Amino acid sequence: MKNISILGSTGSIGTQTLDIVRANDDLNVVAIAAGSNIKKLEEQIREFHPELVCVFNEDAALKLKDAVKDTSVKLVAGMDGLIEAAVYEKAEIVVTAFVGMIGIRPTLEAIKAGKDIALANKETLVTAGHIVMSMAKEYGVKILPVDSEHSAIFQCLNGENSREIDKILLTASGGPFRGRTREQMKNVQVEDALKHPNWSMGQKITIDSATMVNKGLEVIEAKWLFGVGLDDVQVVVQPQSLIHSMVQFKDGAIMAQLGTPDMRLPIQYALYYPERRFLAGERVDFGKIAQITFEDPDPENFRGLALAYQAATVGGSMPTVFNAANEKAVAKFLNRKIGFLDITDIIEYCMSMHKAIPNPTVEQILDIEQWTYELIESRW
Repeated sequence: MKNISILGSTGSIGTQTLDIVRANDDLNVVAIAAGSNIKKLEEQIREFHPELVCVFNEDAALKLKDAVKDTSVKLVAGMDGLIEAAVYEKAEIVVTAFVGMIGIRPTLEAIKAGKDIALANKETLVTAGHIVMSMAKEYGVKILPVDSEHSAIFQCLNGENSREIDKILLTASGGPFRGRTREQMKNVQVEDALKHPNWSMGQKITIDSATMVNKGLEVIEAKWLFGVGLDDVQVVVQPQSLIHSMVQFKDGAIMAQLGTPDMRLPIQYALYYPERRFLAGERVDFGKIAQITFEDPDPENFRGLALAYQAATVGGSMPTVFNAANEKAVAKFLNRKIGFLDITDIIEYCMSMHKAIPNPTVEQILDIEQWTYELIESRW
């Protein structure tokens, strides 16, 4: 029996993690955490019987406490509660599925507590990769990627010598606006940007895919996860989303991981690594595939990717500004306060106003996040 804690249990990754728990009787959920969706949390409490539950929103936590007073679950709230769920003694592996920089502190505390990390929170590595990876090595814990692309790379490297990597080929679908110019995207609405052609994901990551900021975040994440240089990560647009990513080795051989676009596969692989388990679902039928095509990305019209490379090249605290500006801008777009193209304009402006700090501490990272938010609020 493997005991797991899920941070972000009501979101897309969290609910799909629970699908895997339902299908495997040797997984046991001992702790869960979510932001404020108490209706779904109550359902999860009654189905999976976790011992500890964190509701980040303290007002929502009070409402949930009343709703589940007939159970023996321990309820906690806020950042302290989130950390308590991350370090819960019985948990062996922590699925970090919260969206945003809220995941940094709980992830670091879980590492210190000796927990393996099934990492679905990009922002943790993007902003604090220099801290997370060194700490994971110090405490001897595994960082197991849950992103489909990073899981694909991780699978391609299984049994290989990472020193023999020539290049990581990070695939992208291109999102719903692939092939469009900035002029053609000028009047894009929220509903249009949320229509991803291949994947079913949460709202924030779906918008990030439409701007290609998501791929930029993944480039930075890959750099830290696999210990490669920025120039060794190449983005390749693969619209069918059958090839989830590839690794090219020094001898020219390329290993690729293929499959249907189903996030349950990388989640399950992380939970059971190095074992592979049966996973119900659609299989790739090569007899029905007409073609698999490739394109170069378009950094001029999808500036999110170019800005990510720029932030990563500067390094230090600049990726934090890139990430925080995007989080705030996407939230404003989803609330119809700004236009679609304003997202990357805001990121670029914030980056231009920041002087990067080398090797920032966690406190500096969080201070810079707040500075970025305040800068945006002062202008938009």
